[in-house]
Amino acid sequence: MNSRLSPYQLKTVFLDLLFPLRCLGCGREGSLLCPSCCQSLPRIKQPFCQCCGTPLSEGNLCPTCISHPLAINAIRSMFLFGGAVRLAIHQFKYRHLKAMAAPLGQLLADYLRSYPLPGEVLVPVPLHPKRLRERGYNQASLLAREMGKLAGLPVAEGSLLRIRDTVTQARTASAAERRSNVRDAFACRQELHGEKVLLIDDVCTTGATLDACAMALRAAGAGSVWGLTVASEMFPSSSSAKP
Repeated sequence: MNSRLSPYQLKTVFLDLLFPLRCLGCGREGSLLCPSCCQSLPRIKQPFCQCCGTPLSEGNLCPTCISHPLAINAIRSMFLFGGAVRLAIHQFKYRHLKAMAAPLGQLLADYLRSYPLPGEVLVPVPLHPKRLRERGYNQASLLAREMGKLAGLPVAEGSLLRIRDTVTQARTASAAERRSNVRDAFACRQELHGEKVLLIDDVCTTGATLDACAMALRAAGAGSVWGLTVASEMFPSSSSAKP
């Protein structure tokens, strides 16, 4: 049996010795998110809107989903976008800390085991080619790959395309502007014969992007489309987030 390390493995061991991984939450050596900090992350728990996942103080649907029903079946997010979660995603997206995909993908897979969602195939929310060239990678694709390996689900990268470059949703002022910003921004280039799709992304800002993706996937024949993200920027009531 060959026990020799490959050049890549040797490089990884060497870098780990020089620059040991430290938890982004507490600074402890050993991992990017230690078990203690993972347990203390601000998890989103019931009650929340059964459609878009917005934390609620009571009820099953938020006013927006009542007045503007979504194409997507439902959106679920694990955490509120703040503290160590915000830092982890920021480092992952904007500081090229691609290694963050592993612990976040693990959390997504754990969530799916605890709270099963319909899904035969994982589809990452795509970046526009221009933004992909600028960043060098799609964080949603990295998350989907890690999650897919752990959950035993295939990842359909490249099936969903972002065909129109859009401004960041955070820069739009109203819900109507957010829907307009991503309208017809996506297209699916393969037929989905009733497949159950689970969309994967890092953050749900408003739900409009995931919903626009769902429209394109449904037009291609998807049987159902659910969304799952690491975090949500939806504004919660004071009682909706618990460690």
